Amino acid sequence: MNKEWLTYKESGVDAETEERGLIRLAEWINKTRDFRDDIGASMLDLGYFAGVIKLSQRQGLAISTDGVGTKILLAQLMEKYDTIGIDCVAMNVNDLICVGAEPLAMVDYLAIRAPNASVLEQIAQGLHEGARQARITIPGGEIAQVAEMIRGADRGEHFDLVGTAVGLVELDKVLIGADIQVGDQVIAILSTGLHSNGFTLARRALFTRAKLSLDTFFPELGATIGEALLQPTPIYVRPVLDVLSQELKVTALVNITGGGFLNLLRVQQPATFELNRLPAPPPIFSLVQKSGNITDEEMYNVFNMGVGFCVVCREEDALHIQEVIKKHGFQAASIGTVTSTGKASVTIPGAGLVGTEHTFKRT
Repeated sequence: MNKEWLTYKESGVDAETEERGLIRLAEWINKTRDFRDDIGASMLDLGYFAGVIKLSQRQGLAISTDGVGTKILLAQLMEKYDTIGIDCVAMNVNDLICVGAEPLAMVDYLAIRAPNASVLEQIAQGLHEGARQARITIPGGEIAQVAEMIRGADRGEHFDLVGTAVGLVELDKVLIGADIQVGDQVIAILSTGLHSNGFTLARRALFTRAKLSLDTFFPELGATIGEALLQPTPIYVRPVLDVLSQELKVTALVNITGGGFLNLLRVQQPATFELNRLPAPPPIFSLVQKSGNITDEEMYNVFNMGVGFCVVCREEDALHIQEVIKKHGFQAASIGTVTSTGKASVTIPGAGLVGTEHTFKRT
């Protein structure tokens, strides 16, 4: 195996340069806030998990858009397309609930190289299942044949899939982590694997560096590598909405997607999150790390490392919230505490890491 450290940037994703480009993009997008100052006005700054626009004096429309990313290449290589639609729904509705919204509907955009009725039906089956789990409708969408633009994997049908979801939230109940305080607990909904992030790095580690095959079976995974990687992203709508429906003090909801635990830093109240009770990550993460010779810092910069979603709450409600989550068939655990406010950071003592802004570093 090549002993050089493998990074996300070397794999083809330059997150730092992207962040600098986003600053320029945001300058122009922010100027559109001036176009409406009543109905349709934007209620949140850019950069949170979902936007919220004003519908009335009391109600807001939450909106999020996202795609599945290069996980689609795994579906193409395995020629299995009936789960990727679940990922598309999950990536959108899991962001919507972070602002306290109830997802209502999603529209999809499917860009294809060439039409294939069987493949389109499989994609639709996944979208249907994702919508069922999230309890949303898909009232429409768009399909475009853009062969010149789409270049996929070495085999399979070439396409890209993205969605835009909307939900409702009362404006006085929008959650953005504004009143986080010292002592708040971080409750994790445990992940089942990579979900839909970091696949560019994972593919480079497993298939380019280690030269493993998609159909290689690993006992610790209980599946082939391909099956483990293609497992669809869980949809957290039902347990989170159940938590929000009760008299529990939730201070933030955080989707642990690209950037892993650094997503905790997106809350409005700067806080130090000490994650000192993290469970062992599922075996797929150690397999990726060993295959690519990836540092701990880079693993935590890119992947969810075993946690798919976080509920930040007052200490007295932590056990009840875990019980509600488990009632819906998910695993939940208390993984850390807010130790201070005023400065934004995530510390992971067990790994000797501190995350600030956009990266984890050794302490």
